[in-house]
Amino acid sequence: MRTPHHLDAHPRPNPYEELAALDDGPLEETSLEEFLTEERDAGAEDAWAPPDHRRGGKRRRKNRFAGLPLAVKAVVGLAVLASFTALGDRWAVLYAEHRAADTLKDRLDLAAAPEVEIGGFPFLTQLADKRLDSVKVTVPDVAADRVSLAKVSATAHDVTLNADGLTSVRGADVPRFDGDVQLSFADLNRELGASQVRFTGEGRDRVRAHGTLPVAGHNLRVRAEARIQRQGERGIATEIGKMRLDIGDLATYRPGTRASEGLHLTPKGTADLARETRKAKALLSVPAIVQRMGVPEATVREALADDGKLAELTGSPRFARQAAGLNLIDLALDNPEVMRRLGLDPNLLDSLSDLTRPVLADRLSLAFELPEPDQGDVRLRDVRVEEDGIRVRVSGSGLTVGR
Repeated sequence: MRTPHHLDAHPRPNPYEELAALDDGPLEETSLEEFLTEERDAGAEDAWAPPDHRRGGKRRRKNRFAGLPLAVKAVVGLAVLASFTALGDRWAVLYAEHRAADTLKDRLDLAAAPEVEIGGFPFLTQLADKRLDSVKVTVPDVAADRVSLAKVSATAHDVTLNADGLTSVRGADVPRFDGDVQLSFADLNRELGASQVRFTGEGRDRVRAHGTLPVAGHNLRVRAEARIQRQGERGIATEIGKMRLDIGDLATYRPGTRASEGLHLTPKGTADLARETRKAKALLSVPAIVQRMGVPEATVREALADDGKLAELTGSPRFARQAAGLNLIDLALDNPEVMRRLGLDPNLLDSLSDLTRPVLADRLSLAFELPEPDQGDVRLRDVRVEEDGIRVRVSGSGLTVGR
């Protein structure tokens, strides 16, 4: 039998009635504008703003600097003062270098102002003492006889100024200086070679010239060697040797009067005589040529009458040596037709006879001389051939500039 449920004596309260008991009555009427105004006021009172660290940071930095020792402040002040002093000193140097460059350009009649570099520091102290530690002057493109010097650079030491302040320098005394003179191959190629002859270094004291040389309407290959040496105390001389002009592969001309000089057939030219009967007969038909070569007359008559004998004669090593030793310049005037048959232009041979060793050497000469100063002494110390040109070391003493 199921046990019956017991009912509570006090029933549970109704939750809706409890909610009704919390009611304070009807809401008061409030406009939307008043509600929003109250919200803004409340937000203004509660708004968050970040702390102002800037003013506080400045105050802290100011306080930190103010707290530095007096010695540190003095060092900082001296550093700032030294910076401004150095800046002013450098400005004064630039101004002085500019004035010196313009003065040298006018007095030396240069096409462009040189580069001037004043050494030593501080400059203003040197100017007050009227003495400069060093002054370097670089002058580009200086005319020297037939050639141009690519660059002349000199450094003067212990210069004494004749001046009344920075803007009134009247002159200077140079007790000693040293420098370099450069003669570039590029300038030599342009001024001496007329864009046809090139100069290149060959060892420490030699320059090789090679290219083409126009002679009587023919472009002949030219080769020569110049030995560079000092001449006196201010000059550079060149001894031109091994001069040679090639007329194609036929002949070679070497100016001079020795047996090995003049116009001679090349090995290829003498070999052509053995292969070309017409050229060989033209050469052997001139008695003067036969006598010069030392060929017996009977042998020549047999060769002219029989082509086999001719080929035997011209093909021998002895004939090749005799033909190569023949100076064609001596025979050109009297036998122009024979020269034509050999393939040589008589007009060219006439021009070659005038192209003597001194004439050809003068066209390839690299010599120049430094000007002699009115006061003092200038000397060449060393001459050296380098990759890009000829470099000469100079030195001097007792020079006076201006006044």
